Amino acid sequence: METHFIASEVGWMVSLACSLVLVATTRWHGRFTLDATRGVQKFHSAPTPRIGGLAIMLGLIVACAMSSRHQQALFAPLLVAALPAFLFGMAEDLTRRVSIGARLLATMISGVACWALTDVRIIETGVVPLDAALGWLPLSVLFTAFAVGGVANAVNIIDGFNGLASGTVIIGLVALGFIADGCGDAELARLCFLICAVTAGFFLVNFPFGKLFLGDGGAYLLGFLLSWLSVMLVYRNPDVSPWAPLLACAYPVFETVFTIARRLWCRRHPGQPDSCHLHSLVKIAITGRYFRALSAPLRNALVSPFSWLIAAVPAVLAVRFAGNDGALLFGTAASFALYLAFYWYVAHAARARRRRVMRAQARSVSPVATLVPEPEPLQS
Repeated sequence: METHFIASEVGWMVSLACSLVLVATTRWHGRFTLDATRGVQKFHSAPTPRIGGLAIMLGLIVACAMSSRHQQALFAPLLVAALPAFLFGMAEDLTRRVSIGARLLATMISGVACWALTDVRIIETGVVPLDAALGWLPLSVLFTAFAVGGVANAVNIIDGFNGLASGTVIIGLVALGFIADGCGDAELARLCFLICAVTAGFFLVNFPFGKLFLGDGGAYLLGFLLSWLSVMLVYRNPDVSPWAPLLACAYPVFETVFTIARRLWCRRHPGQPDSCHLHSLVKIAITGRYFRALSAPLRNALVSPFSWLIAAVPAVLAVRFAGNDGALLFGTAASFALYLAFYWYVAHAARARRRRVMRAQARSVSPVATLVPEPEPLQS
């Protein structure tokens, strides 16, 4: 136990120190690492390094090296298998030329690699016909890789505001840790909390002022770890319902499923970026309207707590009813209904605000328009 606390503390310090160093040395690497401020999904107003995943990976490596032998046996294969997802994400952060398909494939390769190293895979989903089919090893491995890649990509999709993705992952990891601890799986619980500690080191630099961004490398790394720990939880503890880890990861999964359905409904490509994600609408409808007196970074940061609430509700249900399939199915439906209701509210409010801004701009067109300050843009 003492070794675990030391590893967590050192991992946290390494992650925090590396994050601060990356911020302090921006003038040296900024040519390659700064995130642009223009784009349909861009809300920040100052160029910011987007390689926070590097700090997290270094913290994880050091924490693994300082862990006990039992912990290393559980942790080291995850870090090795995570390399394809992390490296392809970092390549996108540095070059902006790696396609979504290539990054998704890399995370699936990470999933296959982790199966090869640990022999862990999804063998139960709670859906009887699918569970029977998963008895065939190749299908089980492929399904596991697809699920892991999907969750990793989902975490990347919600990475839009200061602290949003890393905070959501911390919520999910805490839920998985509590479930594992409740099952008596102390090693898995400690691993979940250790990764939380390392992520928190980056989080302190990212939230609330956004001095360093997670980037695709960090998002895919954390998404992969969250999804694989979910697979391990059910594989190592048959009493845990497969729906429990799904609820622990519910918010990014809901966001991804709804985004794909929404874009298909609007006859757009599912991979085409837009500014209609839940977090984008919260920025326009809530923080952009009611917190205008605050600076742009603080307004952006205030989006995350609203989204964290949407993530925390299903995570709490997952911990409370970890072995109850019926309650978890109901909790999944109720949590998705909550997500949809909140999305409808902020979408309606965002449209209303856009109309008000357009009317204000139309009234300002006059011979003295240059003397009248324009309304604040919706994106900052």
